[in-house]
Order: sequence, then structure tokens, then C-alpha cells
Amino acid sequence: MGLIKEFKDFAVRGNVVDLAVAVIMGGAFGKVVSSLVNDILMPPLGLLLGGVDFKDLMVVLKEGYVDPAGVEIVAVTINYGNFIQFIVDFALVALAVFLIVRLINNLKKKEEAATTPPPPTVNKTEVLLEEIRDLLKK
Repeated sequence: MGLIKEFKDFAVRGNVVDLAVAVIMGGAFGKVVSSLVNDILMPPLGLLLGGVDFKDLMVVLKEGYVDPAGVEIVAVTINYGNFIQFIVDFALVALAVFLIVRLINNLKKKEEAATTPPPPTVNKTEVLLEEIRDLLKK
């Protein structure tokens, strides 16, 4: 019974629930950002680069062929274009996340500034009275 109660306490703890929500939201957000990169940003970037699709860039180490038994032997290639594509994807995803976090932080700063009351104003009479009091103490 102790193990079940301990697991229940662990599972309903706020940190675990927050982590679960973060993982779910992160997965959904990842799909949105991937679509932004692949469907919105990459087509114009490829067009600017002369219609180059990075995924097609490769170095062929050994050509593919069909052996005498009729079995197709695939080519051996270094697909550096995929690597470039992943680097571009990562950079764009990092930029998108940075801009979103920056926007959220700016909104928080504005909210905090709006809720912070202005410091109390001190009028000249109060300042003079404090100076007189301090002189009388001496």
C-alpha cells in the first residue's frame, strides 16, 4: 500500500503535471515550427538560391548498378545537403523560438510595469520639516 500511495503522490504532484503539459505543448509547437520552416520559409529561400533543394546535394562515392544476378546495388553517397538542410532548419527554429520568447518577455515586462505603483511623491514641506527635525535632534 505504501508504494501505491507514494506513486500517487508523485504522479499528481504539480511538477509532474506541469512537465507533462510542457511535453505535449512542445510536441505540438514543434510541428507548428517545422511547418513554418518547411512550408513557409524554405521555399522562398530555395528560390533565392536559384531553386536549389539542399536535400539533393550529395557526393557520390560509388555509383549504383545492377549486378549480373539482376540485384540493384544502390549508390554510396555522402548526403551533405541533408546536413545543410538540418542546420538551416535548426537556425530558423531557434530564431522562431527566440522571437516568441522575446515577445513573451516583453509582454511580461509591460504587465509588470503597469502593475507597479509609482513611488510616492514627497512635497517640499515634508522635506523641510524632516530637515528641521534632524537639526533639532543635533
